[in-house]
Amino acid sequence: MQPVMSSVALVPAAALPTPVGGSLESYIQAVNRFPILSAEEERALAERFRKENDLEAARRLVLSHLRLVVSVARGYLGYGLPFGDLIQEGNVGLMKAVKRFDPARGVRLVSFAIHWIRAEIHEFILRNWRLVKLATTKAQRKLFFNLRSMKQDFGPMSGAEAKRIARELKVRPEDVVEMETRLAGQEIAFEPEASDEEGYAPVHYLAADPEAEPSRVLEAAETERLRAEGLKQALAVLDPRSRRIIEARWLKEKKPATLHDLAREFKVSAERIRQLEAKALEKMRKAMLAGPARAALPAPAAA
Repeated sequence: MQPVMSSVALVPAAALPTPVGGSLESYIQAVNRFPILSAEEERALAERFRKENDLEAARRLVLSHLRLVVSVARGYLGYGLPFGDLIQEGNVGLMKAVKRFDPARGVRLVSFAIHWIRAEIHEFILRNWRLVKLATTKAQRKLFFNLRSMKQDFGPMSGAEAKRIARELKVRPEDVVEMETRLAGQEIAFEPEASDEEGYAPVHYLAADPEAEPSRVLEAAETERLRAEGLKQALAVLDPRSRRIIEARWLKEKKPATLHDLAREFKVSAERIRQLEAKALEKMRKAMLAGPARAALPAPAAA
C-alpha cells in the first residue's frame, strides 16, 4: 500500500500522521484523535493562513479534517480500489481546499472542502477505471494468459469448450466462464455523447454513499458524545443500589439481568426491584433533561 499522506507544498508530509508500518487502522485511529475545531477557531486559523501565510495554522486546519477524508473515501470502496489510495487522494483534495478557503464567505471549511476531496477521488477513480484486476488468483492468471489462444474461434464459448479448457488447465469450468466474461467486457465512455440526451454512463452513478457524508458523520459523533456525557451525569445522581440495577438491566450488551436475577442478588422481591428501577429511570431523565443530552430513556423492559 502506498503511503496515505502525500507530500503537498501546503503542508510538509512529515508534519502529518502516516500509517505506522503500513497499518491503515492505526492511521484512522490517529486522525480520529485530532479535535474538531469550533467555528471561531477555524475562522481564526484560516485568516492567519490567508493573511500571514502561517503554515502551522494550515496544518491545524488539515489535521482537524483528516477524519472527514476517511469518511468520504469510505463511500467509494465499491470501486475495488485500495482504501489507503482513496484516502491519499482525498487528503490532496483537502489540502487544496485549505489553500483556497476564504473564511469571509461565511461557510465552514467542511462544506467547502467536500467538493475538493470528492474531485480528487473522482479523478483517481477515472485514472484507474481500466486497471481492472482480471487475474488475482493462480487459476485466473493461468486463464488470463492462455484462454484466448485455446479458444477455437472468436465467438461465444460453449459449455463443452469451457469444460475442455478447464480440464486441460486443471481449473474449474466456472473459472473459465468467469474469465471469458471479463475478457469479453467492452470499454464504455465515462460520459455520454453530447448528442445522446438519454445516454446513461458511469458519471451518473459515480457517487459516495449518502450515509458517509461528513456532515452526517460529524452530527452522529456529536450526538453520541452528548448522550454519553448525559448518561454519565445521570448515573452520578443514583445511589449504589439503583445504579447497579440500571447498569445490570440497561447497560449490559450481552444477557442483561432480569428483575428476578436482581431480586435474588438484593434479597428483595422482583416487584421491589421494578419500583427501584422506575424511580431510578425517572431520576435519570430529570438529570439528563437538565444537561446537554436531553434524551429520554426507554420504558422499563419486561422481566
